Amino acid sequence: MVGDVIGRPGRRAFQRHTPVLREEKRIDVVIVNGENSAGGKGITRKSLDELYHAGADIVTSGNHIWDKKDVLEFIDREPFLVRPANYPEGAPGKGYCIYPFRAKNIGVVNLSGRTFMPALDCPFQKAGQIVERLQKECDLIFLDFHAEATSEKMAMAWYLDGCVQGIVGTHTHVQTADERILPKGTAYITDLGMVGAWDSILGVKPDIIVDKFLTALPARFDVADGPCVYSAVIVEVDDGTNRTAGIERVLLTEH
Repeated sequence: MVGDVIGRPGRRAFQRHTPVLREEKRIDVVIVNGENSAGGKGITRKSLDELYHAGADIVTSGNHIWDKKDVLEFIDREPFLVRPANYPEGAPGKGYCIYPFRAKNIGVVNLSGRTFMPALDCPFQKAGQIVERLQKECDLIFLDFHAEATSEKMAMAWYLDGCVQGIVGTHTHVQTADERILPKGTAYITDLGMVGAWDSILGVKPDIIVDKFLTALPARFDVADGPCVYSAVIVEVDDGTNRTAGIERVLLTEH
């Protein structure tokens, strides 16, 4: 499970490192957050295809899913592109998918938090409903919880502990060092981090963000370039029991 890919530099880093990791670590399935993959905000046909071609199997998103309007032209036709499930009924796209892999059905859910985030339906109630449904159809379930508050992400993990194989937080673009398996068997990390320029502020040119803090004026967030960081976790699941066997944090920095 790979953190938020930020713009063209992030896509290049994803293309560079994902195939190598797939081979070296014997990765079966890659889930990546692509909501910032096009110009730092949103997702386009081009950016989505680049993620797929580099090895992504499922692409999750978050609050920036609608920032590039052409996403509306293809989101309903993409079986493995998911947006937060707690958008109101009638929103384009879907909040979860079922990915068939060998003899397994893998359910992947995307939800958005509500603390310091846009007001959406309750992610906890929605999570309970979807997970209950997917447990009847899937062998494994993973959740990308796109949220700002550490406490909200942790609460979701404890709420679903034992009901899903893995829960990862996204959105804050800074990898946390709290990867663990919770008491009932769910792998968890508060935030995966990002795939984007290392010399940046959350993937954006540093001077832009510094000036914004100094002046409090609006600013265009231009994506930074240069050597990148690649942030992810590898979740291992026992093939016979479907129980989570381990979680390994990945943080690669280019020089």
